[in-house]
Amino acid sequence: MLICYILDMAKICIALATYNGEKYLSKMLDSLVMQTRKADLVIAVDDGSKDRSVEILQEYQKLLPLQITALQQNGGHRAAFSKALEIAKTQLNENDLVALADQDDIWLPNKLDILEKNIETPNENGKKPILVYGDAQIIDAKGNVIDKSWRKLAHICTMLPTKAHIAGTNNVTGCLSLFRASLLSKITPIPTAVNVHDAWISLIAQKQGSVRPIDEPVVQYRLHDNNSVGLGNKFSFDETCQRQVTWTSLLVEQGPTIPLDKDEIDFANQLNHYWVQRSKKAFLPRFLPFLIRNRDLLFPYPQSRTRKILFSLLGSPAVHFLFGKDK
Repeated sequence: MLICYILDMAKICIALATYNGEKYLSKMLDSLVMQTRKADLVIAVDDGSKDRSVEILQEYQKLLPLQITALQQNGGHRAAFSKALEIAKTQLNENDLVALADQDDIWLPNKLDILEKNIETPNENGKKPILVYGDAQIIDAKGNVIDKSWRKLAHICTMLPTKAHIAGTNNVTGCLSLFRASLLSKITPIPTAVNVHDAWISLIAQKQGSVRPIDEPVVQYRLHDNNSVGLGNKFSFDETCQRQVTWTSLLVEQGPTIPLDKDEIDFANQLNHYWVQRSKKAFLPRFLPFLIRNRDLLFPYPQSRTRKILFSLLGSPAVHFLFGKDK
């Protein structure tokens, strides 16, 4: 009976993207070695590092079931994860499980154990979730714990409607999640229009099955100056407009296959039109009814909602004139 149980267990594959990560990578890999539930496969894609990242990965092949793909050219965070997940897709069955890993975090020892038990526990309707995600402790560049909850620090809401995802809000941090390999055929290759890979994965997971939040911290999430994703907006106003245009354009184009319903696709269309116009016109008073009607989705924090609605009526020319070209 024990042999049959072991054979039936889902494999866990970790997809890891690295880029010039030698400063923190060894500690990250040490935390994978120390997992109480060992990974069955670790797929690392190095995104053209110029430091010792690949050498460090090679040193850990004796300690982890680690496959390394070293890209010659840097293609960016999204492309590296897309490559890792595409490789995983060729080696996993649909019921196997996938975890995402960043090079600078530290996994708590029971991360995979906690997430696996939760993804294999049925919901009230008797179905198992397709994705689960936990919380994180926050550490600084030196590894000191500076906050006990990433979820509280970043004001992350665990239950979001699909339209909030369309509007650009993401509540699933990739490194805190575990999802079924059946999603790989839906999410890969990750489109170039995707700005943040976790947002794409969480949106499709929500439409393909149920997503379950877990209160326990499973990672020590490191915040430092070189985070690909972190607190705050790192983009200029024009960059933000363009990112929103490409994101909403993608959702309009691929809405039926995600699948978004008609109301969600209509919302994506309206939002896309708004961002296209905002990148061109100085003032957008005609969008005021749309902004007010969808205020809970577009401006989730009531204390700053009125100010943000008023600012959202300003387009790129007005923002540049009033606040400077780098706004």
